[in-house]
Amino acid sequence: MSKGTYPLKLPVSIKKAAERLAKEDGVSLNQWIGIAVAQKVSATETAAEFFSRIGRDSNEDLSDLLRMVHHRPPMAGDELPTVGE
Repeated sequence: MSKGTYPLKLPVSIKKAAERLAKEDGVSLNQWIGIAVAQKVSATETAAEFFSRIGRDSNEDLSDLLRMVHHRPPMAGDELPTVGE
């Protein structure tokens, strides 16, 4: 696997959090950041593929999509909280 390098500048607080999480995972900071970027790329590409399959732009209002769903009560545990909870 070929590797490219990229000088990365992070806010100190983000770097410290990433270092802590990498240590908890037992990997280097470089490996942890690589995995985090790979996860973000995957999530973004998956969302883009989903929206392209249904013929919509991912930037369109999700409310329009939800209006296409048949109305029925939410399943147990999926209810929205009432105001003030």
